[in-house]
Amino acid sequence: MKTIIVVDDDPGVVYTVKNGLEGLDEEYSVIVAESGMDCLDILKNHTAPDLILLDIMMPEMSGWETLKKIKENESWSNIPVIFLTARTDRIAKNAGEFLGDDYIDKPFKITELKQRIDKLLKR
Repeated sequence: MKTIIVVDDDPGVVYTVKNGLEGLDEEYSVIVAESGMDCLDILKNHTAPDLILLDIMMPEMSGWETLKKIKENESWSNIPVIFLTARTDRIAKNAGEFLGDDYIDKPFKITELKQRIDKLLKR
């Protein structure tokens, strides 16, 4: 079983990712976090996931801040992170590709997202 945390404040995105990935592959289990704080709480209270899908633009704690806290923790620092965001400006894209393991623009096709996740998890 591959566990993925999807961190996004948009219920539509969370629904699409969870149902899409679990529908395409029964080996996927998707845990939902509605904020960066929720993500950190899940990481503290559960076994580390195989991968995190992280939105950049969220209230209270941005994806950048969430990633910083993840990478500061030795237990979580090696978890691959894919930025999944509507922020498509050049600065965000360059930073996302540099800081994260991948960067995917919204809107996205669930089959493409799954392919990119599979490729990253096989590394």
